[in-house]
Amino acid sequence: MTTGGFVRAAREADADGLARVQVASWQATFAGLVPDSVIAELASDEALGQFTERWLAAIGAPPTSRHRVHVAIDKPGEPEILGFAAAGPATDEDLWPGTDGELYELHVLPACSTAGHDERLLNAVADTFAEDGFSTGYTWALAGDSARIAFLEAAGWAPDGSTASLDMGVRVPVVRLHTRLSAAS
Repeated sequence: MTTGGFVRAAREADADGLARVQVASWQATFAGLVPDSVIAELASDEALGQFTERWLAAIGAPPTSRHRVHVAIDKPGEPEILGFAAAGPATDEDLWPGTDGELYELHVLPACSTAGHDERLLNAVADTFAEDGFSTGYTWALAGDSARIAFLEAAGWAPDGSTASLDMGVRVPVVRLHTRLSAAS
């Protein structure tokens, strides 16, 4: 069940908040899946600064008008970022960025994980995918992140059979999920 909360377009002033949410989400998600040293490195001040700079660039000068970053907040005017989603044209070689959208990132502060922000962010991404003419959405999830996969499946996403792995000090398997956004033409 969802309660209060809002989603808006990210602003450059949100970059630090996005980096902090991303790191907090990774710390919760990666625990037990990657070495503790990797998690500590991702949470370092140096890494946080790099993530902030990347988000500042992504928001201030996106590669295309179809690259979007949405943020979840508790109420209008509230400066604290509780979660965010970044999406745009698909990047995988076997997909076509003209009709395939990709959810690049979806993170919510662990303390806010039951407040419905993830659902609102995913809905905002689906809305902008439709506005931008995408007919299919794709995303990658850690194979061991059963909560994320269950959330996406409950929202109508399904594994498409594609797998890969991330090098995070150890090989971490990932699975790709997809969803149809409109009827086939």
